[in-house]
Amino acid sequence: MINGLKRAAALGAATVALAAGAVVGTVATASAAPQHDRPPVASHHCVRMAGQGTRMWHPTFRDRHHRWYAGYWTRVWHPVQRECRR
Repeated sequence: MINGLKRAAALGAATVALAAGAVVGTVATASAAPQHDRPPVASHHCVRMAGQGTRMWHPTFRDRHHRWYAGYWTRVWHPVQRECRR
């Protein structure tokens, strides 16, 4: 009975130590990771690209019932973008 209690206490202590080591290792890795901070806005040259519509061709195709559909043009809208260069 006493040997079983000793074994359970040792196993519990080992589990706690292993969990604590994992937490410390994770925190140490996260703090040692390089920080990718963006430079100040003044060093960027940002251009706002206007939205635009482009034409896209949809080719001729045949559906699963063997009906042919003619090709056609559609307009695709590309929204406003912001391009920043250093």
